[in-house]
Amino acid sequence: MKKIAVLGSTGSIGKQTLEVAAANPDKLQIKVLAAHVNDKLLEEQIEKFAPDMAVLTDEKAAQRLKERYTGKTKILAGREGLLEAVTYDGINTVLASMVGYAGLLPTLEAIKHGKDIALANKETLVAAGSIVMAAVKQHNVSLTPVDSEHSAIFQSLQGGRKNEVKRLIITASGGPFLGKTKAELADVTLEQCLKHPNWSMGRKITVDSSTLANKGLEVIEAYWLFDMPYDKIDVVVHPQSIVHSMVEFTDGSVIAQMGLPDMRLPIQYAFSYPERYDNTFGQLDFVKAGTLTFLAPDTEAFPALKIAVECGRQGGTLPCAFNAANEEAVYAFLDGKIKYMDIVKTIEHVVGRHQNILQPVLEDIENADASARCAAKDFLNNL
Repeated sequence: MKKIAVLGSTGSIGKQTLEVAAANPDKLQIKVLAAHVNDKLLEEQIEKFAPDMAVLTDEKAAQRLKERYTGKTKILAGREGLLEAVTYDGINTVLASMVGYAGLLPTLEAIKHGKDIALANKETLVAAGSIVMAAVKQHNVSLTPVDSEHSAIFQSLQGGRKNEVKRLIITASGGPFLGKTKAELADVTLEQCLKHPNWSMGRKITVDSSTLANKGLEVIEAYWLFDMPYDKIDVVVHPQSIVHSMVEFTDGSVIAQMGLPDMRLPIQYAFSYPERYDNTFGQLDFVKAGTLTFLAPDTEAFPALKIAVECGRQGGTLPCAFNAANEEAVYAFLDGKIKYMDIVKTIEHVVGRHQNILQPVLEDIENADASARCAAKDFLNNL
């Protein structure tokens, strides 16, 4: 029995994780729920899953819930409450799906307390991959990817030895603006940006998908997850989102993992590995899927991918700075404060001026995140 803490339970991945748990009640037990500010939805989740603990990191939201909740679940608040929850003896697995850099510290704390990690928060490895992976090794826990692309690579790698791998091939849908030129992107709207053709995701990751920043983050994540040099990690655009990623081996064979564009499938596999649970969410019909196509990414129109990979190659605190700048710019775009193309302008400005520390400790990562956010906000305020 997996006894699970879901970090980010009111978000897209969190809600789908609870669907997977509800479909497998004899295998998966929800013991902790954690969210940021959505106290009403969290209360509904508490009523359905009856966890031992529930956390709202927003203190005011936690107080609202405490004032009206009369059940047995222990209600915790703030960062301290979150850290108490991820170290709780009643859990053995943490589904880490908090959005952005905020997921790093609770994930690290869970690792230090011997909890296995199902990782849906790519920013954790982007910002502090060396620190996180060292902690995973030191505390002898498993870290299983939840992102569909990394789950696909994880599964495909089981078809051969590591020394037989020629390259990892990460697929990208291309998002809602596939085929558009840089000039055509100048005046795209938030509404257009949030209409992803294949996936139902949170607002922040949907914007990241449209700029291809998300794919850059995934390349960096793959570098840490699979201990694979950047020269052996490629990105290919696959608009149908049926092939979730591939591994090419030295003999020319390519093993691909395919399936419906449904995040419940990689979520479930992250919990079931090395077994596979029955699937109640639908099956891939190859006839209906039709033609599958593959294209090279356009890094002229979507330079965030190229910038992210270069930050990853340089290493140190630079990927953390990239992530921080991207987060600040995306949230400014979501709030209607900047134009779409200002996102990548902000990233370029911040990483171009970042003082990189090549072998960072956690304090260096925290300082890099804070300074990059300050630089991004200053730039955004002057646009």
